[in-house]
Amino acid sequence: MTRRVSKTAVSIAPRRRAGRPSRQEAGQLTEHILETASALLLAHGYGATTIEEIARRAGISKRTFYDRFDDKAALMSAVVTRLIDSLRPPPYVALLEGKNLEQILLHLAQLILHAALTPRALRLHRLIVAESERFPELAAVVAKAGGRQEAVSLISQLLLREAPHPQFDATSAAFAAQQFLQMVVSTPQMRALGLGSPMNAAELEAWAQRSVALFVDGVLRLSST
Repeated sequence: MTRRVSKTAVSIAPRRRAGRPSRQEAGQLTEHILETASALLLAHGYGATTIEEIARRAGISKRTFYDRFDDKAALMSAVVTRLIDSLRPPPYVALLEGKNLEQILLHLAQLILHAALTPRALRLHRLIVAESERFPELAAVVAKAGGRQEAVSLISQLLLREAPHPQFDATSAAFAAQQFLQMVVSTPQMRALGLGSPMNAAELEAWAQRSVALFVDGVLRLSST
């Protein structure tokens, strides 16, 4: 006699064996830890953010934490790098876009302001200013993440290409790139941090245009001397 198998029986999939999580699950857990640590770091500062609190908020054991990070410094390095990476434009956004130097720099200025004035960027800036003296390892992590240096390198190469002159060398271009970033970001960022009224969209657009015009005029004068 043939034994009949119920529809219910054949529809039940075998359960996944308990054990090590899949690579996808492990990646998701690491992201969850980093996101939890980011929120605590930006809310409470470097000194007040402990491994115990991160583990408790993330709902993990300390053993799970140490399976992924050697110590607090290693975690914070990953957190800060992740925060800075999140401020970069998406890969599909062209950085050097425009018909001439002024247009390209205006496009860059707009991208830079957009990133520098996001709530997370402002909280990270406050954190660095407040705690880098007490915790120099935090400043070292920020420097290693390289967001500002990448911008300086990109702008330097642009200036060397667009303002060719024997006297306008790599050192001059790097100095000019540093000044460009300072001109574009400093005042809008300070005002967004509470040192004055935050600029609205129209004011930011005008600020970017005037800063770029002044900068380009100075670079052309410098490269022609």
